[in-house]
Amino acid sequence: MNILITGGLGFVGTQLSIRFLGRGHRVTVVDHAPQPRPYTPQEVKYVPADTTVPGAWQGEMEAQHAVINLAGTSIFTRWTKKTKQLIYDSRILTTRNVVEAMPAGKETLLCSTSAVGYYGFRDDGELTEADNPGSDFLARVCTDWEKEAGKAADKGARVVITRFGIVLGKTGGALGQMVPLFKIFAGGPQGTGRQWFSWIHMDDLLDAFVFVFDNKTIHGPVNFCSPNPVRNKDLARALGQVLSRPSFLKTPSFMLRVILGEFGSMILQGQRVIPARLLEHGYTFYHPEIFGALRQVLG
Repeated sequence: MNILITGGLGFVGTQLSIRFLGRGHRVTVVDHAPQPRPYTPQEVKYVPADTTVPGAWQGEMEAQHAVINLAGTSIFTRWTKKTKQLIYDSRILTTRNVVEAMPAGKETLLCSTSAVGYYGFRDDGELTEADNPGSDFLARVCTDWEKEAGKAADKGARVVITRFGIVLGKTGGALGQMVPLFKIFAGGPQGTGRQWFSWIHMDDLLDAFVFVFDNKTIHGPVNFCSPNPVRNKDLARALGQVLSRPSFLKTPSFMLRVILGEFGSMILQGQRVIPARLLEHGYTFYHPEIFGALRQVLG
């Protein structure tokens, strides 16, 4: 297959390129950097472009059998008015341009990223793909993002919306920010620690993509997260055990709000998301429990 990945130089995109190249597919990566990273596989065809604006990069879409849409400015920063606009535009405009460039009448697969933030801030109830969206900023971003991707169905594409939990992997992501604090004995729960943390090991994320590619009856939203979300305090405890560090030093709620603004408030809340559709279709998780997943990543 010919597979195009937008935002393909990042934490997830690089690993997806490696996985699909290993399965014999041809991979084209579109990203904003002028040239690929030193760790980008040499077999990848690289196209530098600003995907928020139409351009020659859209011509790559004609030959693709599948498109994985990962592009989007990181949310892991202080949310200013400018930053929030970048978060929104990088996702909605890119997805709109991707869909506009997809050929009509061709059964292309579009896997367009979203996030468990779609569900907004919830209490302890379990959430599945059947639940409605929230109303906070990130939920609104996800809702509009998914609507843009859904328009590809009008062209005959099979559209899968992959709602990511927090991805745990060796080369960055959330653990890249958390582990240094634990190593200097400054790690622990955030706020009360009772907020839910929906996560997925990188191996399961990659295999879930392969599973969706191979199961042509799957379409619509699919939660890409472990069947066993944990509370923030349990995540901290497991991380401390794996790193042989204490995990009792709490980050006060007010400090997160001061440092990160609105994003700090989001960290202090969460959602308990279950991958109902993956489980219904028979997907088996390699790393369903948080301690084993962290030990595999950090051991």
